[in-house]
Amino acid sequence: MRRLGSKRRRHQAADPGFVGGNEVELLRGGDQLFPSMLAAIQRAHTEVWVATYIFHHDDTSLALADAMIAADRRGVRVRVVVDGFGSNASIRILRKRFADSGVAFAVFRPMDRWWRWFQPGQLRRLHQKLCVIDGDIAFVGGINVIDDRLDMHHGVTNLPRLDFAVQLRGDLVNHIALSVRSIWSRAWLGREFDDALIDYVPLRRRFSLWVTQLWRGPQRLAEPPSRLQPVSAAFVLRDNLRRRRTIEHAYADAIRGARQSVDLVCPYFYPGQRIRQALRQAARRGVRVRLLLQGKLDYRIAGWAAEALYADLLGHGVEIYEYTPAFLHAKVAVVDDRWATVGSSNIDPLSLLVNLEANVVVRDAGFATLLAQEIEAAIAVSERVGERAGKGLRALMHRAIVVWFAYVFLRVAGAAGRY
Repeated sequence: MRRLGSKRRRHQAADPGFVGGNEVELLRGGDQLFPSMLAAIQRAHTEVWVATYIFHHDDTSLALADAMIAADRRGVRVRVVVDGFGSNASIRILRKRFADSGVAFAVFRPMDRWWRWFQPGQLRRLHQKLCVIDGDIAFVGGINVIDDRLDMHHGVTNLPRLDFAVQLRGDLVNHIALSVRSIWSRAWLGREFDDALIDYVPLRRRFSLWVTQLWRGPQRLAEPPSRLQPVSAAFVLRDNLRRRRTIEHAYADAIRGARQSVDLVCPYFYPGQRIRQALRQAARRGVRVRLLLQGKLDYRIAGWAAEALYADLLGHGVEIYEYTPAFLHAKVAVVDDRWATVGSSNIDPLSLLVNLEANVVVRDAGFATLLAQEIEAAIAVSERVGERAGKGLRALMHRAIVVWFAYVFLRVAGAAGRY
């Protein structure tokens, strides 16, 4: 017990903690996020930083790319980093788009050669969705840079994905800026020095850009006063260094402290023992615990993983709903109308133990109420899972397959410790 407790304290020490005086605005889907990002980029004076898993080449995404190019041409430093797997289909197009500009475009763990698949750590992807402008305004959430009605595997959909992000101002922006600058620098210096990249940005300029950004912090500019009330919020990272389980602990601690309600929305749901136990205990002590999961599946294995836990969770009084109107991509939660989180982290081994993730946690009744209303509206058009779900021989086989797959994946990914 003492050894586990000391481990826990080390992870908690890596948590950035809550910062007061922030203005946090909830944004639903790309329909609200992208116009806000576009306007902020168009107003940028000094710098634009973007880190994302997917940066696609649809019209919506390229409009943002063109705004970044225009910002560069008026003297703004623009730095973009995308994940080499998530953005693989569009990297060549984006490089060509940025080629005649000074936009510094970096790829995290590229997948452009067959032998990349065999490099250590290739399963550890950049899954964060971050944007910081002028060191003053930040966007954090689960929304990739791709049109909400376009799915890369299923084509165009009638309804947009259910997803969320937040727009922030305040001291927390400094924490987010440091994170996105760090991941861009890591990808910028770690890429291969092949002819294509050397032609894209001269080596001398590339080095000088990195040195400049390493020593120069984000520039804060005065903005018109906002009508939003200041709130307390934390920027919570998951990395493979000191913050390996910070997001998992944030969820588990909030659920353990719940007294009235827990509403958790997640497309890929296969939590470890810590969160499963917290959910079961909360339901047993009379807390209303509701999970909103995928009903319209984009990956079959993801649906199997969640279904493997249905019988256990339902048996302890947890309510489970499946969102069927459109694809579900939101990773949000509200506890007791006072604690809320919006971010990129799923509740599965990939997000909690392997990927680079980023969430914002907000302690504010007003913000929590707004997010709770969005969740309530989504549950109202979802299907409740019956108590008999997850039982029988077929369900048992599903659980066995999922457990084996998760075990093999975590071993291959190099994740240590119990899950």
